[in-house]
Amino acid sequence: MYKQILHTPEGVRDIYNEEFRRKDYVQQILKKVLHSYGYEEIQTPTFEYFDVFSREVGTVSSKELYKFFDREGNTLVLRPDVTPSIARAVAKYFTREDMPVRLCYTANTFINHSDFQGRLKETTQIGAELIGDESVEADAELVALVAQSLKRAGLNEFQVSIGHVDFFKSLLRESSLDEEMELNLRELISNKNIYGVRELLEPLSIREELKEAFAALPDLFGSVEILKKAKAYAVTEDTKKALQRLQRIYELAVCYGCEKYITFDLGVVSKYRYYTGIIFQAYTYGTGEPVAKGGRYDTLMDHFGKPAPAIGFVFVVDRLMSALSRQNVKTEAPVRRVKVVYEPSQAEAAIKKAMELREAGYEAALVPAGALLPAGALVPVRAQAGKNNTDEMIYMN
Repeated sequence: MYKQILHTPEGVRDIYNEEFRRKDYVQQILKKVLHSYGYEEIQTPTFEYFDVFSREVGTVSSKELYKFFDREGNTLVLRPDVTPSIARAVAKYFTREDMPVRLCYTANTFINHSDFQGRLKETTQIGAELIGDESVEADAELVALVAQSLKRAGLNEFQVSIGHVDFFKSLLRESSLDEEMELNLRELISNKNIYGVRELLEPLSIREELKEAFAALPDLFGSVEILKKAKAYAVTEDTKKALQRLQRIYELAVCYGCEKYITFDLGVVSKYRYYTGIIFQAYTYGTGEPVAKGGRYDTLMDHFGKPAPAIGFVFVVDRLMSALSRQNVKTEAPVRRVKVVYEPSQAEAAIKKAMELREAGYEAALVPAGALLPAGALVPVRAQAGKNNTDEMIYMN
């Protein structure tokens, strides 16, 4: 019995001591940057009614949700995604705001991934949401915020890849593909499988220019120059508008000084269906999945009865920590940790010493000598400095 309960379930883990210190340090850096842009903290419940994350919202599929029931029989879920919760809260509490609402949060999310995927089922996210602003300037602000935050966290090599869902969706609308065909096409484009796209579309009776545009999507990624190449495949008005918006975002990114981190990908297709405009993901060395992701969701607020344009993003903190570790980036605030070891007769003096150390910026813990080694074992106790998260041992005798 004890052997089983000492272990965590698959997909979740304990974080403690040095690892927790590093994670908390990075989280504080990210939050400080968000606050500097005027984003206010919000905390939403860990679980919500099922309808907050229903299929109509376009978030995680039902089979990947952790579902349970309350006493009244209502279906509840552990949040798989924070954005719908923020949208619900804004619809309830911020309806009288006459200016855009800027909110940020730190929260754990829960997704019941298939066992073979090997991913964490509980992850920490730090995110920001800008609600009530449909401008391209808002898009650029969020992209710049991601770039600046990652730089402050210690990353030097990363890319924020930006796409626009209207480029793909506009082609879909013109093609009138059924749901199964659309799903297959999404997967092939996400996997950058040009030949698969051509093979899938070849027998269909849709315009040749649409087939060529779909087939080009997997290859339309790279620097800002890729937007010029994409013009040849902008065969609808919405695709042209999408490219114009992406070009303007780049121009504004130059003002923020983060253009070196910006790339474009017209073939990026998110599994979250609530995105309506730009979508973006940040990648770096040391992890195969994005450390940040986000986009515009101008229709999500409709689901909660308060239509409003919006854009947001999240940092997946656990992935970011993995990348920082593998890149050997220092992720801990400089601090001296001291243990003040004392004999019972020296308790008052030890307390006074510990208080002085704390006032001077040290982390000082009081330890009775008998809790380590028999009284008087001065040399062995001193030898423990450098162990157990301790930089220095002070022995009061």
